Amino acid sequence: MIKRSSKKFIDNLLNANPTWKILDIGCGYTAHNNATVICDVQDLSNFYKDKEFVKIDEGALPFKDKEFDFVIASHVIEHVKDVNFFIQELQRIASKGYIELPTILEDNLVFENKKDHLWHMEFDDDKNQLIISKKVQFLEPVLTVSSSKKFLKYFRQSLVLELFWENSIEYKIVEKNFEKFSRLTLLRKFISKLFRNIIR
Repeated sequence: MIKRSSKKFIDNLLNANPTWKILDIGCGYTAHNNATVICDVQDLSNFYKDKEFVKIDEGALPFKDKEFDFVIASHVIEHVKDVNFFIQELQRIASKGYIELPTILEDNLVFENKKDHLWHMEFDDDKNQLIISKKVQFLEPVLTVSSSKKFLKYFRQSLVLELFWENSIEYKIVEKNFEKFSRLTLLRKFISKLFRNIIR
């Protein structure tokens, strides 16, 4: 089961279960406060001196089956080459977790996402299913990561997918044919409409 949730709900859930063994995978420098184990592809052991840190490589995660009560994968899946394998690994090492992902809109707006992200993510609310497709860069980015974080305060639901899963992660990888468009095209349409409104 996978469904929409919120970081606030997840924070409350983890605070209410202080005995859980919690893994934050691919956390960078912003690991969840409740995480008991942290892992990343870069060696951050000196940064997380008060927590157990595990450096990971591509391939199987170095953890036992159902070793964790909860696993957090925030802004990770869109980077992973073998998305099928990674999702299977999440389900193998934990019974439930939280997945946070950029929406297609956010993915296209931010400069840093252009080169690092491999997948677009959507959520099918009718089937409670994560829909994954190869990333398409629709337009040239206009925001930095730091400026996009300011937008999150007002437009979080438009920019971020927040998902809670338990027992299984229902997902489907699909092929989509999208038509790209440029900022120049958008600017021309905007100017054309502006001009029409002025001469009325």
